[in-house]
Amino acid sequence: MTPDDPEETQPLLGPPGGSAPRSRRVFLAAFAAALGPLSFGFALGYSSPAIPSLRRAAPPAPRLDDSAASWFGAVVTLGAAAGGVLGGWLVDRAGRKLSLLLCTLPFVAGFAVITAARDVWMLLGGRLLTGLACGVASLVAPVYISEISYPAVRGLLGSCVQLMVVIGILLAYLAGRVLEWRWLAVLGCVPPSLMLLLMCCVPESPRFLLTQHKHQEAMAALHFLWGSEQGWEEPPIGEEQQGFHLGLLRHPGIYKPFIIGVSLMAFQQLSGVNAVTFYAETIFEQARFKDSSLASVIVGIIQVLFTGMAALVMDRAGRRLLLALSEPADAHVGLAWLAVSSMCLFIAGFALGWGPIPWLLMSEIFPLHIKGVATGICVLTNWLTAFLVTKEFSSLMEVLRPYGAFWLSSAFCICSVLFTLFCVPETKGRTLEQITARFEGR
Repeated sequence: MTPDDPEETQPLLGPPGGSAPRSRRVFLAAFAAALGPLSFGFALGYSSPAIPSLRRAAPPAPRLDDSAASWFGAVVTLGAAAGGVLGGWLVDRAGRKLSLLLCTLPFVAGFAVITAARDVWMLLGGRLLTGLACGVASLVAPVYISEISYPAVRGLLGSCVQLMVVIGILLAYLAGRVLEWRWLAVLGCVPPSLMLLLMCCVPESPRFLLTQHKHQEAMAALHFLWGSEQGWEEPPIGEEQQGFHLGLLRHPGIYKPFIIGVSLMAFQQLSGVNAVTFYAETIFEQARFKDSSLASVIVGIIQVLFTGMAALVMDRAGRRLLLALSEPADAHVGLAWLAVSSMCLFIAGFALGWGPIPWLLMSEIFPLHIKGVATGICVLTNWLTAFLVTKEFSSLMEVLRPYGAFWLSSAFCICSVLFTLFCVPETKGRTLEQITARFEGR
C-alpha cells in the first residue's frame, strides 16, 4: 500500500473525516488513570520532607543516618525499575485497565508498611513496594491515556501524566510542612484508593480490546469515550500474533523508536531531576537557606505551573520544539538566594519539556504489537538511571562539590538537546498509526 491509500491512512480508532469527537468522558478516563502518576509523584516527593523528620526521630521510632537516608531516597527507583518490567508484562496480558487497578495494591501496602515501621528495614521495604507501584503506573498510565485519546487532545492529556506527577510531589512537600512522616505516609494511601474507585467506572483501552478480538466491547468503549464507534478498523491480526522477538530489531519501524525511547529516558534522568526532587530540602539546608521546606514548596509550585503550561501548548508547539528549548543548565548553589533561583530555573525548564515529553513520546512511537515490551525497557532504563543518579548524588556532591555535580548534569543537558535536534521526529497532530508508518518509511 502507498501512503495515499485510504486504508493505510485511516486511523485505527478515529472519527470519519478527522472531526474531533465531542464526548467529555475521555477526560474522565484520563483523569482516573492519571491518579496513578499522582500517587507515584507523592511517593517520589515523600522522601524530601520525610528524611529530615526521620533524621530527628527519637527512639523507639526508626532513625536514619546518612547511609540509610541515601538508600531511603534511592530504593524507590529500584522498585520502580522492577515495576517497569512487571508493567511491560502486565500491560499486554492483563490489559491497561486491570494493570492500573493492580498497581494500587503495592501503593497502599507500601505506605501502610512505612506507617507501621519500627526499624529502618521496614521503611526501606515500604519504599520498595511503593517504588514497584511507581514503575507499573509510570508505564501503564501513559499507554492507556495515549490509546484512548484522539490526536487533537493526545498531547494535552498525555502531558497531564507529568502534571499529575508534579502535583503529587508538591502535595508531599506541602503536607510535609504540617505532618510528620507517619501521617504523611497515611495521606499517601488516598490517591491510589481514589484511582481504584474511578478506574472501575471507565472502560478498557479500545485498541487493546481490538487486539483481543473483542469487537463489541471495543465499540462500547469507543462510544463511552468518544461518543461514536465509527471510523475504526481492526489492527492486522498476523502482526498482533507475532509479538516481540530480537529479529524485529532489524526493522527501522522497531529499532528507531527503541533508540529514541531509551535515549530520552536516560537523558531525562541524567539531568539530575530526581536527585533534586528527593533531596530538595537537604540541598537547601546545605545552601544555608533559613526555611528549607518552604523553598522546596516554592520549587514544587514552579514545577506544577510550568508543567501545566507545557500541557496547554503541547499540541500547538509540538514535542521537538519544547524538548530543544526547555533544557536549562544547572547552576551551582553557593548562596541561599541563588540556590532557590537556580533550582526554580532548572525545574521550570524541565517541566516545560523534558518532564512530560519523554513519557508522552514513549506512549506514541511504538507499534501496538511490541508496546508492552518496548515501554517496559524504556521504563526500566529510566528508573535504573534514576537509581544511579539518586544513590550517588550525595557522593558526587562531596567529591565534585555541589557546583561540580550540577555542571556535570549541565553537560548531559547539552547532549540531550543535540540528540533531540538530530534524532527525534515531531508527532503532534498525527495518529499513532501515522507515527508508526513514518518510522517504517511509508
